[in-house]
Amino acid sequence: MLTLYNTLTKQKEIFEPIHPGKVSIYACGPTVYDYAHIGNWKTYITNDLLRRHLEYLGYEVRHIENITDVGHLTRDDISQGDTGEDKIEMKAKKEHKTPQEIARFYETYFKDALTKLNILPAHYFPCATEHIPHMIKLIESLITNGHAYESNGNVFYDISSFPHYGELSGNTLESLRIGARLEAEHPDKKNQWDFALWLKAPKDHLMQWDSPWGKGYPGWHIECSAMSLEYLGNTFDIHMGGEDHIFPHHEAEIAQSEGVTNIHPFVHFWIHTRHMMVEGKKMSKSRGTTYRIEDVETNGYTTMHLRLALLSAHYRSQMNFTWDALDQAKKNFERITNWVNNTSDVHENARKENREEIQRYEQKFWDALNDDLNTPKALSVLYELITFTNTHKRSVSVDTLNILWGRLNSVLGLILPSFSHETIPKEVTILTAERDEARMNKDFQKSDALRAKIESLGYIVEDSPNGTTVKKQ
Repeated sequence: MLTLYNTLTKQKEIFEPIHPGKVSIYACGPTVYDYAHIGNWKTYITNDLLRRHLEYLGYEVRHIENITDVGHLTRDDISQGDTGEDKIEMKAKKEHKTPQEIARFYETYFKDALTKLNILPAHYFPCATEHIPHMIKLIESLITNGHAYESNGNVFYDISSFPHYGELSGNTLESLRIGARLEAEHPDKKNQWDFALWLKAPKDHLMQWDSPWGKGYPGWHIECSAMSLEYLGNTFDIHMGGEDHIFPHHEAEIAQSEGVTNIHPFVHFWIHTRHMMVEGKKMSKSRGTTYRIEDVETNGYTTMHLRLALLSAHYRSQMNFTWDALDQAKKNFERITNWVNNTSDVHENARKENREEIQRYEQKFWDALNDDLNTPKALSVLYELITFTNTHKRSVSVDTLNILWGRLNSVLGLILPSFSHETIPKEVTILTAERDEARMNKDFQKSDALRAKIESLGYIVEDSPNGTTVKKQ
């Protein structure tokens, strides 16, 4: 039975979908003005993990992930996220390109990187700029319902009109009134804690649309409400994102969506991935630690090493990324690769007791994932399983291990390099597996001895980022 930590209720809950057998997911996608970094990918790996696990459990999943190509302002970390310059517009001016050119370039980069990391693409990636009419209609409804007001061509949400405000983040109206974090930055607001739904565009603004309130552009928050309501309906199962989205973005989404539909709760489960640290500190462009996939590859690692490293930390823990941690992920990936590729060396006549032991390992693996996606524990079980099956190689069936790995990897999503055993004698591949185990145990004397034995049989051992391979001398 799957349990998930719900940010809304601040506790683990048994997951039950609104409609039996079907799960609806909305995930906050990228603001396409820059390259995604490894901290972003931790969030998208979490999204992928949950979707894969739900599908393994037999659910039919509908996954929507937006592309923010307008309205996300530079000062989204203060106030109500409605001040500063549009991030895409700012990048367009800097690079002397149109906002559309900027957005499409980084959208393409993002989707290509999804493929590299073997992240399942959303069933649909709606772009904010394609849904301006939906946002305008939503804002009109909020004004009619008494939740929003127009002021000098701008439209703001009056959070004092919404009693549930603050339930997700803890930033209630009372706490905002007495807090020092908010500043009265926009002169057209009635109250400093209100947030923008529509902003009046200066004449030279590169992105603006006609509206009942004049030319302008949408606020960041209204975009996700409009698109989630359009594609998933008035209420749905799961909303995902990084912990930085909890406030003000997701708090605002709840106020907007429920302010139109009067359905509470708007979302049944809120799942948030915690921030990543790098070398024990916050990611920083000035320190050069805002690493991208390309940085990982330049340093001799593959995207699968990165995927395994990101899976090795629980999504609600503050992962500390280090190159040493990536080294360990690389070794673990190599160990898994050798295990999978050497299953052809075992005998077919599996003993019942070993089959039952393997089933116990598998159940422990699924129990870990069912406990709020506990990937560190699930991977630990996998490594124990590898040790067990390597020890009992001659009494574990090939089919048993191949089918088992197919099930486990349907959720882990690792793409393993394969190497052929057609021309490699069984004795050599068995020695290769034993050497791999020795290296994992840091028994380098044994590892060197096994290498020498393999070479004496006329084969070369090559250790690479993609695993160990052997070939004829």
